[in-house]
Amino acid sequence: MCQSTDFILIRPYPKECCGLLLAIGRKQQYFPCRNIASEPNEEFRLDPEDYAAAEDLGEVIGIVHSHPDATSRPSPHDLAMCEATALPWHILSWPEGDLRTITPTGNTPLLKRPFVHGAWDCWQVCADWYKREWGLEFEAFRREDGWWESAGNTSLYEANYEEAGFVRGDQPRRGDLIVMAIGRTVHPNHAGIYLGDDPELPGEESGVFGPGPFLLHHLYGRPSEVIVYGGPWLDRTQLILRHTDAK
Repeated sequence: MCQSTDFILIRPYPKECCGLLLAIGRKQQYFPCRNIASEPNEEFRLDPEDYAAAEDLGEVIGIVHSHPDATSRPSPHDLAMCEATALPWHILSWPEGDLRTITPTGNTPLLKRPFVHGAWDCWQVCADWYKREWGLEFEAFRREDGWWESAGNTSLYEANYEEAGFVRGDQPRRGDLIVMAIGRTVHPNHAGIYLGDDPELPGEESGVFGPGPFLLHHLYGRPSEVIVYGGPWLDRTQLILRHTDAK
């Protein structure tokens, strides 16, 4: 797959290397990219200019990155981003030299998924519910961790809900998007799907019993889950949003 482990791994070490696997005609070629992550020894972020240059050369068919001084075992972030990009991810340990490839399943469970901001977070579990239950799809949008903490940042839920096809409601019904303010925050920063009195999801057991109403959500740093929607969750609610294509 790769032209040279010396080129790919030794030069960036101890930072994570990153790049793209391209299909150019009948051959495959590795295209190295700059890692512009704020903590490149711990994570990677592909330079968008490098990504654009790679696309000019061929079709992107895989993501490549290294795990310095670690095994090739994928992290929760790797698994989440593999699903988000819908591309195979090739992980190279260094200096061990082990190569592992993970491929997207296209069917990440709604429940008990680990939290990875920007890939498996509160918005994504809601978007995935809408896709599976109602066949709705939303444009992927980039969101930086901590966007809700500063008044100078855009309030993402408030600024984007109309363009995404939502309108404000009063009394929630099944499938409504409940937007809340959690913790010390300037902007509403958390969302979940109002499930009404039925906590079950197709093919998954919520493990929740008793009277509802219920909410599917993914709280920062915790696995996604179904909870009883009331008490402090109700008090934190800022917006009740209903999609114009609601069933």
